[in-house]
Amino acid sequence: MLNYIWSAIVLLSVVCSIFLGKGENLSAAIVDSGAQTVQLLLTLAGVITLWSGIMKIAEESGLTAIFAKIFSPLLRPLFPNLDKESDAFGSITMNITANLLGLGNTATPLGLKAMHELNELNGSSDTASDEMIVFVVMNTASLQLLPTMLGSLRQTYGSNAPFEILVPVWLSSACALSVALMIAVGLNKRKRRL
Repeated sequence: MLNYIWSAIVLLSVVCSIFLGKGENLSAAIVDSGAQTVQLLLTLAGVITLWSGIMKIAEESGLTAIFAKIFSPLLRPLFPNLDKESDAFGSITMNITANLLGLGNTATPLGLKAMHELNELNGSSDTASDEMIVFVVMNTASLQLLPTMLGSLRQTYGSNAPFEILVPVWLSSACALSVALMIAVGLNKRKRRL
């Protein structure tokens, strides 16, 4: 459905620009935005590559196990049926670590790996387990202590103080995560009672 909406918006924009005699401006904007997109992708690719490498080193060096122990007291109530020594728990902690550092794009492969492992523990069922639901909620409404990717984008577009947004990011992400977890955990408890 969303593809149809975006296609309609693009088509309507093209028709309006031609109808209003702004075809040259449209062509210039397409070329200019294409060049800016490639530049942005290269910038983001560098940041993602760096942090993906750091996360891989952390995983290979055993830092994942240390993070699992650090996060274990916080995550046990959210994932009561999950063994803290399991690969799924390790992947969840690495995903949360990447999200805390504001590395959403780097966290994605870790999140996919964690979801795959949770699905295997679920018996590869078509129905999501409570742990899968809580993990998706945590991953979507993640707490960010250091919004690295956002700071990189702000710096790329000329911000003199790219990290001056820290306090609003902390407040908004903490509120979003708290509300989302309360709803997810509450609905999971209600489902178990029924």
